[in-house]
Amino acid sequence: MELAVVALVVGVAACLQGAIGFGLGLLAAPVIALFDPSLLPGSLILVAAGLTTLGVLRDRAAVDVKDAGWAVAGQIPGTVAGALLVAALPARTLALVLAGTVLLAVLLSVCGWQPRPRPAAVAAAGAASGLMGTATSIGGPPMALVWHGSSRARMRGTMSAFFLVGTLLSLTALTAVGSIDRRTVVFAAIIFPAMVLGFAASGAVNTRINRRIVRRVGLGASTLGALLVLVQAL
Repeated sequence: MELAVVALVVGVAACLQGAIGFGLGLLAAPVIALFDPSLLPGSLILVAAGLTTLGVLRDRAAVDVKDAGWAVAGQIPGTVAGALLVAALPARTLALVLAGTVLLAVLLSVCGWQPRPRPAAVAAAGAASGLMGTATSIGGPPMALVWHGSSRARMRGTMSAFFLVGTLLSLTALTAVGSIDRRTVVFAAIIFPAMVLGFAASGAVNTRINRRIVRRVGLGASTLGALLVLVQAL
């Protein structure tokens, strides 16, 4: 039953990311942390690699290569720092970091804070995303803040390209510090089909559901999941 719930949430989270450009980690990571914190961040990053590949293939014509390049330039040192945190911190501490990251991201989003997408700001957001994504599997909020003013297709495509590079960097760094093991890979393989189904459903969501509604649902569910993780960890 627990595994079925995780698979359902991963499917919904993949649909959310396919619709607005991010959301897999924000929505699914707190639920996986409740199931087994030691499976994070590796299992979700493995699944994210497949999801971002699908996103790039679908929205490749809308990718802003220049902006994605600035973001990746900042992402590399952030990824290294995130891998070191995973190697140094126990699962319980990472769960607290995860909950705090989600709640902070939701708060910033609700408050409407949005930096201008200048090269320095994009690179700084890339560094924050690399650190957060590698340490907690939630790297979307910094990039969503800095690219919020883009068109839906451009935001989805550029974020998918950025996250594809990021997931590959994160997997390399986590493997180097010994955080990707057999259990992580097997769990990722089990929930992978749910991600594919969720992404497939996002095509219909893109044309039928208002982006603002999807965003509110994602923020509400993410807040609830983070609070549950926080309560359990404490």
